[in-house]
Amino acid sequence: MLIKRWLGSLVNRAVALVVVVIVLSALLVTVAGALLSRAELEQQARSQVETIAELVAGELNDKLVLRLETLSHVARSLTMSIHALDARARLLVRRQTALQHLFDGIYLINESGQVLAEYPESFQQTGLNVSDREYFRRVASTLTPVISEPYISNYQDKPAVMVATPVFDHRQRFVGMIGGAILLDGDNFMKEFINLRIGETGYLGVATRSGVTVAHGRSGRPMAPVRVANPVLRDAMEGFEGTLQTRNGEGEATIMSVRQLTQVPWFVSAVWPSREAYAPITRTADAFIWVLLLVIVLIAPIALWRFRRLMAPLEMLGNQIRERHLGMRSDPVDVSGGTEIRQVAEIFNTVMDERDEVLVSLAEREAFFRSLTQSAPIGIVQTDVLGRIEFANPAFEAIIGRPSEDLTQTWLAGRVHEADRDAAIAGWKHAIRNQSVFRGRFRLAPREPDRLIWGDVMTAPIQTPEKALGTVTVVRDISHELEVEEALRDEQQRAETLLGVLQEGVLMVDTEGAIRYANDAACRFLGAEGECLLRNFFQLVTIKDHDRELTRQEFLTGEDLGSLYVTLLNTASETFDIDLTLLHIRRGLEDERLVFVLRDDSDRRRQEERLSWEATHDSLTQLLNRRAFNAALVRCMGEAGRQEVRSVLMLIDLDHFKPVNDEGGHLLGDELLRRLADLFKESVRQSDTVARLGGDEFGIILPACGLARAEALAEKIRANVEDLRIEHDGRSFGVTTCIGLTELAPDDSSPRESMGRADEGCYLAKSRGRNAVVVVPSPPAG
Repeated sequence: MLIKRWLGSLVNRAVALVVVVIVLSALLVTVAGALLSRAELEQQARSQVETIAELVAGELNDKLVLRLETLSHVARSLTMSIHALDARARLLVRRQTALQHLFDGIYLINESGQVLAEYPESFQQTGLNVSDREYFRRVASTLTPVISEPYISNYQDKPAVMVATPVFDHRQRFVGMIGGAILLDGDNFMKEFINLRIGETGYLGVATRSGVTVAHGRSGRPMAPVRVANPVLRDAMEGFEGTLQTRNGEGEATIMSVRQLTQVPWFVSAVWPSREAYAPITRTADAFIWVLLLVIVLIAPIALWRFRRLMAPLEMLGNQIRERHLGMRSDPVDVSGGTEIRQVAEIFNTVMDERDEVLVSLAEREAFFRSLTQSAPIGIVQTDVLGRIEFANPAFEAIIGRPSEDLTQTWLAGRVHEADRDAAIAGWKHAIRNQSVFRGRFRLAPREPDRLIWGDVMTAPIQTPEKALGTVTVVRDISHELEVEEALRDEQQRAETLLGVLQEGVLMVDTEGAIRYANDAACRFLGAEGECLLRNFFQLVTIKDHDRELTRQEFLTGEDLGSLYVTLLNTASETFDIDLTLLHIRRGLEDERLVFVLRDDSDRRRQEERLSWEATHDSLTQLLNRRAFNAALVRCMGEAGRQEVRSVLMLIDLDHFKPVNDEGGHLLGDELLRRLADLFKESVRQSDTVARLGGDEFGIILPACGLARAEALAEKIRANVEDLRIEHDGRSFGVTTCIGLTELAPDDSSPRESMGRADEGCYLAKSRGRNAVVVVPSPPAG
């Protein structure tokens, strides 16, 4: 209340305005400067964090590459038989001086996963079986060097990473692996990265894309799960690189830069708290606030004194105006002062002269109003401020059915039907109180009680600056219009009821795509049940004709569609096979519409897909059949001339399968075939082709595999099949395989040639006592 009274003075308001202007101007300059400075600081901070992240990622890549290449070089020097490797393991490990400087631990492991030797021997891992370790399984299956995921080692349960590479004998058979362990909390190069700092509180982190922390400069704890609640870290696990603003685990704003490693699926994150990065801006803002307070303390008293002197003539003018209004003064007001104050005095004198002229003209205007409304085709009624009728034109008399003399000085609300009277009175009062126009539809009360008249009523107040004088009400008879609207609504309701029970989706959109009508079936297709109207149809769905997406422009400019089979994907990620019909309504006009009819075509398409699958697959094993295998073989032969590494064809013929069927029954034979099919699929790559060619014969196409790797894979398959046994009625059943291998040569004129060579290998294997792998070389290029 005290502040309101103080601001009642123009002088005080002017002083307050000066202070506010100073503050706002200073704040504007400060904010602009702060934003520019912050932008510059932010760019510098981002560049610094990006540079550190990039340098650390590059250095970490280089160190991992050095260790991987050194380990691979050592592995190539260990080419020897399994027995020699086992006998000389300890001596071989002790000689690896280069590896001893690069790794915290060195291990030589045989092909079954047993540790043959280690360095240092104080780790006491010799004899331990590590076949269940992820790095051993990857090396044994891929026969390539790997850098493992972080794991808990057997040495004092310390977290570590294993760099491992396979060891082969002179026949390129896998005989074991040599691995170097890097302890994540050891005194090695990882510790150097973690001890790096950005500013005073910034830090570095290294994590895998699978969500495991390799090293963390803030917590120092490896093997912790990555905080996936942080969107930047979550995106980094998907391969993101870049620099963004985010928050750390304590909710503190930070600048984070992420760089992916090229040698392993790891990423480096450099984090610098924004509080430290933008500290200079905060110090500048604090200093400015103190300077601003000092300026306000000095300026406010001076402005108050000056404004009081400027406003003295205005106070004199106010006294003269009050005297003129009360009749105590007949002369025009006259004061000295600034130009603005003298202008106010002149305007006041002019207004007083004009007021007298206005009062004279009011009577003339009222007469003009009455003559104008006499010929108006709609009812016009004038009331006083209480709502009593002062004037009604002939049109209103005709609507009500009463003459003007019966209406004058009666209540206008009395001419409204009793059921609508309260609402009419409330709207009429609201119009006067808020100086607004009130509009509504009401039933009127004519002379004939059995006659119903609906009126479209609009009431506006007659207002002067001082007070309300009454109202003017316009009444239009809309009884016939409402009857027509009711008939149209009935027709529309019948149409919507019919469309609502249809299974087909029916919707109508305008040229921008806004949905003007949609039945329930259409809303289900759009994935927006009950929320279709006025939403954009082309934003809710994607419609594809085969692999081509149909656009809004194509629908607008194209012809009507009688039946088009398309695929519809909605925003709820639901996919429908649709038989689409399109009709154009009022084409080329402003109110052009498109009508879509959507019919679910999923059953027919699923039937076609099932028949297509059955035509190319074996129903028992779910593998490709002979026809699909031959087609894949033809494609692979067509690419043989462009490949640096030859593709290989493998034919597999089962030994002793007939006794399984005869003694165990056909059901047991079928089960064995299914298990063998699963074994073949699990043994090869995803790019390889596996098929059942008929009976107990299978075929595998190995694109760009090379004969040496294919032979090793064939030996592995032969051994796994030999180990596969099925127990039935107390007996054990199994089979062996004869496997024929041959390379696909560019000179092969047809699949029959390469199939013949592989088949020849199967016959040679059978002649050599079965359960064998035979390679038939391709003919030399002629």
